[in-house]
Amino acid sequence: MAVIDLFVLVGVAALWGASFLFIRQAAPALGPVGLMEARVLLAGLALLVVAAMVRKLPDVRRDLLGFLILGALSAAVPFTLIAAAELRITASLAAILNATTPLFALLVSSARQRSRPSRRQLAGVLLGVVGVAVLVGLGPLRLDGALLLATLASLLAALFYAVGGVYAKTRFPETPPLTTAAGQQLGAAAFLLVPALALPPRHVPGGTVVAAVLTLALACTALGFVLFYRLVNRVGPTGALTVTFLVPVFGLLWGTMFLDERLGWSTPAGLALVLGAVFLVTDLQRRPGRKPLNPTRKATRP
Repeated sequence: MAVIDLFVLVGVAALWGASFLFIRQAAPALGPVGLMEARVLLAGLALLVVAAMVRKLPDVRRDLLGFLILGALSAAVPFTLIAAAELRITASLAAILNATTPLFALLVSSARQRSRPSRRQLAGVLLGVVGVAVLVGLGPLRLDGALLLATLASLLAALFYAVGGVYAKTRFPETPPLTTAAGQQLGAAAFLLVPALALPPRHVPGGTVVAAVLTLALACTALGFVLFYRLVNRVGPTGALTVTFLVPVFGLLWGTMFLDERLGWSTPAGLALVLGAVFLVTDLQRRPGRKPLNPTRKATRP
């Protein structure tokens, strides 16, 4: 991997990891639905401008239903679930739980293809379960019903990401990634429009919240997608997938630095277990000529 690609990889991970920080800051003021409507709408418009510049605009008339479904599965629902979870859990914990997406991708892909995961992959799934148990059961947050519901929401978001990845491969196999990303975000904005209007924020957001929303939408989401797909084009999907291992690390770092989130021994231990699980179920360890262990190569994105 060239030096410039390594910088892009770290940049994408830093942006996506920071998204959990800005969600944690803005969700209490705007509510999960309102925050995510603002995020996907602004990001979708920004990506639409970029797509127009490179002449890769989505064909909304032909693919309207497809983009609505993709937007719901890959953005609107999981984004909102993560925002709702962060009303109770820390940004760093949310980032680590989001890293379980490849585990769900393996299960969804295996169920769809009616194939049985290998022993190594099953060991990865079990290791991921142990990692989540360590993070939640032995973490610094008080274990109660609200924490369990927030954890479930985070894991459900990871499941939606996995299902959305499979749907994107099936519905948009030949569509340029930038086109798909723009259509996905705009489809998510359309999906969340009515709920967002029905659940407006109780107060006018302050400058800090507005700044968090703009950074979340334009930097973490729009710019993050553009850089990620540039990385995919240069180093391939397998190389770009290594961002999965860096996002929770940056989520943990930003939460500790800027939100003063408390860390116990269980947090790095749980992170190590989850990342070890992701390594086991993905094909990053594949040798040349060896069949990929996991046909789903979607990187997690918050």
